[in-house]
Order: sequence, then structure tokens, then C-alpha cells
Amino acid sequence: MGTGKQQRRGDTRQRIQDVALALFAEQGYEKTSLREISEKLDVTKAALYYHFKTKEDILTSIFDDLTGPIDELIEWGHAQPKPVSLETKKEVLTRYSAILINAAPLFRFMQENQAAMRDLKSGASFKDRMLGLHEILKDPNAPMADQVRCFSALFTMHAGMFVLKDAEGDPKEKREAILEVAVDLVTRAHTGG
Repeated sequence: MGTGKQQRRGDTRQRIQDVALALFAEQGYEKTSLREISEKLDVTKAALYYHFKTKEDILTSIFDDLTGPIDELIEWGHAQPKPVSLETKKEVLTRYSAILINAAPLFRFMQENQAAMRDLKSGASFKDRMLGLHEILKDPNAPMADQVRCFSALFTMHAGMFVLKDAEGDPKEKREAILEVAVDLVTRAHTGG
């Protein structure tokens, strides 16, 4: 367990990330300044610089924290016996669904700041992660339609977070429905149907 000072430092870092991500999503990455972030936090720019030198440093840290579980999932998926079983593919989607619950603010940012994402190295690393998940879900020699189904399963999970967030209904029920559709797509691709 860390000291009180280390805990406060970690809390400040998390507060900076949360406020920055909210401002990036609300105003856009390019239109948000470090000054605005420090003002919203009611800290000096020097206090902000202690933790992060640039906006990209903040964004990179957010990506690293929220996408670490995706990296662990990809590593787990690649360690499974080959050919990858349908049960393993379903497990990958189930675990990914759980990861997305905590990463919703990051995905909102990515959706609303696509132009900025193309220019940031975090955007490229996220694309690599999606390709890594796709590699686990698809069979290497699958017909193109089945490869598209597997990629569409991932897209369904991402899009569902945005499309259904304002829809009536229980959030858990919506997540389960999104997962069901993604699993159906991968099952169909896996069975060649």
C-alpha cells in the first residue's frame, strides 16, 4: 500500500485524466487547452505540469490505463490452443464487453474526435488492438464474408455503446443484447454459415 502522499498524487493524476477526457469529449481535443484543464481542476498549471507536460501526455496515459485490459485480453487470446475454439471466441467477446463498460468515456472521446485520433499515436495503437482482437476471432483461411462478420462483431460492440446509450431500457440489458448480436456474428463466421 502506498503512502498518503503517493495516494494523493495518484488521485490527482486520475482527476486530471477524468477532467481532461470530459473536456476533450465536450469541446474537442484541439479546442481544449492545458489552461482550461487546470482551471477546471482548480490547480495551477505548474501542478498540472508535474503530472503531464502536454495534452497528448494526458491522452496517452488515459489510453494506457483504459486499454491495458485489452492488451491482456489479446495476450490471453493468443495463448489459447489453435485453432481457436468457438468457446474461446465467445469468451473474448464477453471479456471485451466487460472492458468496454469502463472505457465508455474513452470511446465517446474517440467517436467525437476522429480527426484528432488519426494524428495521435494513441489512435494508431488502438487500431492495432482492434486488429489483434480480430485476429483471434477470425479463422486465418475464412472466406471474406466470415472475416467481415468477425470484424463487424467488434464494430457492433463499439457502435452499440453510442447508439443505445440514449435508448430506453436497462443498461445491463442493452449490453447483453449487444453482446448477443456480436456472438451471433462470430458464431456464424466460425460455423461457416
